[in-house]
Amino acid sequence: MVEERRLAVLRAIIEDYVSTEEPVGSRALVERHRLGVSPATVRNDMALLEEEGFITQPHTSAGRIPTDKGYR
Repeated sequence: MVEERRLAVLRAIIEDYVSTEEPVGSRALVERHRLGVSPATVRNDMALLEEEGFITQPHTSAGRIPTDKGYR
C-alpha cells in the first residue's frame, strides 16, 4: 500500500508539474488529487522519492519537480 501511495504521489507531481511548470508542494497535491492522507505524509513520501532519485527540490522552500528517472 505504501508503494502504491508513493507511486500515486509521483504521478500527481508529474501531472501537476507538466501542466503548471512550477515546483509542486505537498499541500497542493493533497488538495488537487485527494490522496486521502495529510500533507505531512505526502512530504514523507516526497522525501523518499527524492532519495530514490525520482524527484528533486530546486531550492529549500520550493516544492518538488520530477527528474528524468521520475518521468520514466
